[in-house]
Amino acid sequence: MTKMTDKIFEVLEATWPAAAQVEAGPWTLREGRGGGKRVSAATLNGVWAPEDLGAAESAMRLMGQDPLFQIRPGEEALDTALAERGYELVDTTHLWVAPIGQFVDRKLPRVTAFTIWEPLEIMKEIWAEGGITEARLRVMDRCKLQKTSMFGRVSDRPGGAGFCALYEGTAMVHALEVREEHRGKGMAGWLMRAAGLWAERKGAHQMAVACTQANVAANALYASLGMELVGQYHYRILKDPEGDLS
Repeated sequence: MTKMTDKIFEVLEATWPAAAQVEAGPWTLREGRGGGKRVSAATLNGVWAPEDLGAAESAMRLMGQDPLFQIRPGEEALDTALAERGYELVDTTHLWVAPIGQFVDRKLPRVTAFTIWEPLEIMKEIWAEGGITEARLRVMDRCKLQKTSMFGRVSDRPGGAGFCALYEGTAMVHALEVREEHRGKGMAGWLMRAAGLWAERKGAHQMAVACTQANVAANALYASLGMELVGQYHYRILKDPEGDLS
């Protein structure tokens, strides 16, 4: 991995934290408590051997989670071993980065986008409509960094919401959601700019976001905002009937 990609993985973990994590042999194991794959996946942090996989799987099952690994650049051998073990590849995810200046070159139109903490109830409704559950809201609450939420309006109606937190000069946006009836109207771009203006005031020098490859519209948005694709990762999951990743 490049230094930039390494940095963004650090920011990703700091701004969207697991409920608990432990270093065990060559793995970092995470307890997500329903907060999704990012906070539930095991990651590699040392030299591993095939026999280490079983121990990681057992630990994740004890947490009530399906065995799940996040595969980062340079981990092709692990990726192959998991595939041979029956793991399914899911959610290839792009990492986007841009200088903060890309987001502060325009004034926000009046009553279009705001930053606020704590989130309003209407923002929680918008997130819920997009599948961002209470467990994911608890991830936001767990984050102890400087943070904010973004609220957007279209034609004086609630249009979108997002979350942003700052780690060592990088502001990372998560949970960006625009109501279906307001998509294609520029709302997501204004929410990103609202986050950028907040982050600049807090001393950030760059913005970052992670986006699944399948979300074509969102990736197109980040490219249009001048963000650079600096890396990607994916997951390998072994579905267990008794597991509960959620």
